[in-house]
Amino acid sequence: MPPVAPRSGDAIFANVERVNAELFTLTYGAIVRQLLTDLEEVEEVNKQLDQMGYNIGIRLIDEFLAKSNVSRCNDFRETTDVIAKVGFKMFLGVTASVTNWDADGTCCSIVLEDNPLVDFVELPDNCQGLYYCNILSGVIRGALDMVSMKTEVTWLRDVLRGDDVFELQVKLLKHVPEEYPYKDDE
Repeated sequence: MPPVAPRSGDAIFANVERVNAELFTLTYGAIVRQLLTDLEEVEEVNKQLDQMGYNIGIRLIDEFLAKSNVSRCNDFRETTDVIAKVGFKMFLGVTASVTNWDADGTCCSIVLEDNPLVDFVELPDNCQGLYYCNILSGVIRGALDMVSMKTEVTWLRDVLRGDDVFELQVKLLKHVPEEYPYKDDE
C-alpha cells in the first residue's frame, strides 16, 4: 500500500466541521472584552490571551496531526511552512506566508494578510497596548512545544495598530530531545 500523501490546507478546510465565522469572531471578542473588564491591565490581558492560546495549542496539535496526515517535519523551516500553509488554513480558513528568515534559520515571520479574529474590531484608545490576537501566538508556541520545539512568538505588526498586515515573529530557542517513558531493552 503506498504511503498516504499529506493533505493541503484547502483540502482539509473543505472537510472540517466549521462554526459560523461571525459567531466565532463575536465570541472571541466577548472573551477579550471580559478579560479587559476582569484584569483591567492591558499587559495582564496580553499574558492571559497568550496562556489561553498555549493551552489550546498543546491540544490542537493532536487534531492537526490526526487530520492533516503531515509527516514529521525535517527542520524548523519546514515546520513553520506547514503551520502557515496548512495549520492556518485548517483552523482559520486563511493562508499565511513565511518570510524574513535569519541566517541561522531559527527566526522568521509568519505574515497574515487576513485575520478572521478581527472582523468587527476597533480598539479603543485605552487599549492601544493590547495585542488583540495574542491567543494566536500562544497557540503556535503551545503546538510547537508539543513537537519538541521551544519557541518565542511575538507580534511585530498588527492591522489594529495601523499596520498593513499581521506579522508574528517565531524564534526557535531550542530543540528538546524526545524522551520516552520506558526503555525497550527492559
